[in-house]
Amino acid sequence: MSDIQQPTQVNKRKWTAISDPRYACAVGATNTVVAIKGAVPIANCSPGCQLKTTAMLTFENGFQGSIKAGGGNMPSANATENDIVFGGIKTLDNLIKSAIKIYEGDLFVVLTGCTGELIGDNVPDLVSRYQKAGYPIVYANTAGFKGNNLFGHEEVVNAIIDQYVGDYDGPKKQGLVNLWFETPYYNQNWRGDYQELARILRGAGLEVNVLFGPENNGVKDWKRIPKAQFNLVVSPWVGVRNAEHLEKKYGQPFLHIPEIPIGEEATSKFIRQVVEFAGIKNDKAEKFIKQEAEIYYYYLEHFSEFFAEYWYGMPSEFAIVADASYTLAYSKFLADQIGLIPKRVIITDNTPDRFRPAITEYFKNNISEGVSIDVEFIEDGYQAEKRIDEVDFKAGKPLILGTSWELTLANKKEALFFEISTPSSETLIVNRSHIGYKGALTFLERIYNASVGGK
Repeated sequence: MSDIQQPTQVNKRKWTAISDPRYACAVGATNTVVAIKGAVPIANCSPGCQLKTTAMLTFENGFQGSIKAGGGNMPSANATENDIVFGGIKTLDNLIKSAIKIYEGDLFVVLTGCTGELIGDNVPDLVSRYQKAGYPIVYANTAGFKGNNLFGHEEVVNAIIDQYVGDYDGPKKQGLVNLWFETPYYNQNWRGDYQELARILRGAGLEVNVLFGPENNGVKDWKRIPKAQFNLVVSPWVGVRNAEHLEKKYGQPFLHIPEIPIGEEATSKFIRQVVEFAGIKNDKAEKFIKQEAEIYYYYLEHFSEFFAEYWYGMPSEFAIVADASYTLAYSKFLADQIGLIPKRVIITDNTPDRFRPAITEYFKNNISEGVSIDVEFIEDGYQAEKRIDEVDFKAGKPLILGTSWELTLANKKEALFFEISTPSSETLIVNRSHIGYKGALTFLERIYNASVGGK
């Protein structure tokens, strides 16, 4: 029997089969590893597993592409029937040896899929032998039957912290913050969003430790994690488990802000909240807010001429079906800043039970003054589409934000349609952000360009 410690499941509810999924399985967290400069994922799973998760999270999700050890270059055990009958530990051992020899990696992360965990391969023992030999390698239990890629993402993060970053009892650096934000490759704008949020935090006077994406400096940034003053989680739920772990391990406090800020009001409020928590002087932050707000409203003032002329042809109602992060952020901006009315809100990412009451309450009382909506948690794509199809849009052309699965439905409803979540096969993303001051203007352009173009 395997001595692999079984992590707490994301939810205690009974798992059932679903159609038209909006996420990948836990081993899809290989893309979390790819998002760390110099890190190499090693997938201990069957041949189809990595092919499907890569297609789902990178190619069929804005055609984001991948680099180095990502995509088709990702090392995989490709476990066969022989491994299932006689054990796959030798196959994995040979794969690790080959990966270390071929890739110039600063960190190797073994992610075990369903096959290895079901047959009881002792992956911790194998990896520990490489660790004792001095290799920078860790393992994470990411079998698909335990959860989705968001669960896997959190498992990988904790594995790197425990097995690579290790213990630390030194001083903390005032003003240094670890940023825990969107899930790499799953949230389709994650690269641009990380850059924009880091820019905003730096503008407020903070030093930002970026753990993923183009501004990540590799494993040396991960080694800096224990030295930070605090952890910042900007997400309804993803990353909270990691921050709680860091608080226990290093005595680091964390600030949890569920709403990703979009637009001037939300972003300025966000900055002040973080600065207050950090306990730093707010002079630089207020100067930055003033500069950014002036630019933001400069563009909005010019936009208002267009809106005044064409307001009667603009959407006034919307429905959204996506993960919790984007659903909350976009709904808040559309309702509070543009004045659109939410008709149906569906979250599809299998949000853990303990976070659902707070998210539900947020939609009831914090979306906008006088606006309340009952959020629905539905993983099954067929059921989600059915619920949106039942919506009676009363005021002109509606706006639907969702995934590729909703395209046909949007055409049926004659609605404006944007892909904002996985899968996304009608959108190409190179470098895009919809958050903060700058991203909100980009988001406005997308909405009203579609309105003018009739798409």
